[in-house]
Amino acid sequence: MVVDDSAVIRGLISRWLESDPEIEVVATAQNGAMALRNLETTRPEVVILDIEMPEMDGLTALPKIIEAAPHVQVIMASTLTRRNAEISLKALKAGAADYIPKPETSREVSSSAAFRQQILQKIKALGTVARCQDPVRAARARRAARGAATPQPAPRALATRPIQLAKPSAATPRVLAIGASTGGPQALFEFFSGLKMTPAVPVVIAQHMPPTFTSILAEHLRRATGLECEEGREGERLAPGKIYIAPGDHHMIIEAKGDGVFIRINQDPPENFCRPAVDPLFRAVARVYGAAALGVILTGMGSDGLKGSSAIVAAGGTILAQDEATSVVWGMPGAVSTAGLASAVLPLGEIGRAAAKIIGGRR
Repeated sequence: MVVDDSAVIRGLISRWLESDPEIEVVATAQNGAMALRNLETTRPEVVILDIEMPEMDGLTALPKIIEAAPHVQVIMASTLTRRNAEISLKALKAGAADYIPKPETSREVSSSAAFRQQILQKIKALGTVARCQDPVRAARARRAARGAATPQPAPRALATRPIQLAKPSAATPRVLAIGASTGGPQALFEFFSGLKMTPAVPVVIAQHMPPTFTSILAEHLRRATGLECEEGREGERLAPGKIYIAPGDHHMIIEAKGDGVFIRINQDPPENFCRPAVDPLFRAVARVYGAAALGVILTGMGSDGLKGSSAIVAAGGTILAQDEATSVVWGMPGAVSTAGLASAVLPLGEIGRAAAKIIGGRR
């Protein structure tokens, strides 16, 4: 379902989606109230929800949609203003599955290949999640598959593949590196809630987010945790107990120089279609800290973090991964887990406590 007060935007997005044979647009709506009225009859798997709309805006509609259809995956769509970034993060805390930055004008929307690609990727990933969670949707998907000209075998769930755990490092960590994407902001809040400590090491985070969003995420984490948290700045020296978030549209890496470790910010080409990306940060962490590196891969789409986690493990460090049951999308942690790189695959509520034990030298 596409929910936007602009008929032009609704039409553009609907045509893009309908051009993909894997996607069906079951309804469109010009505000949150209309979306709610359409939920029961159309049973969408994914809702693209605009923020600013008359009668009922996106933030007001979100909890009502989740209450009426708990398995629906909601993607918030908003322009890159500070106000909308704040609202999007509030929506993520309230249960939205993901967000997508929307170009400001209809002309920019229609000409943005990146926006179109992001919508398609996110809907396909979250549609799979919705079908797995809702038996009614799963039955509908099976009926559609039976009626297809060429029946496709059901994809094998990642969790059914054997997972071999890696041996954890015996060294006490001197850094905590975290990578996340879809569902990451909510997961980060819960991770630090479980940590229940001021880490005695610097914390570096690569969360797939655009500019403005990353600075606001840092503010929200600072308020929620009481820890010092900000976007990483070029040349800044890492300090224990402080959280550094890669700024939007930039890669963040680290390098050792003299008696310290310093942040480097660059705009090298995207990796895994992402900037910031997890892989360059984790590779740098492996180079600088070796066996004293602790990496955590949280929920996210795709496989960003796989190569970086491999580098950390090859250097003797430790990787923890979020499990499938608690991930919004088990792409990134699933890739790391099935590659045998994780020393533990844990529910989100347990990862923070596990990291705290490892950092504290308790295994």
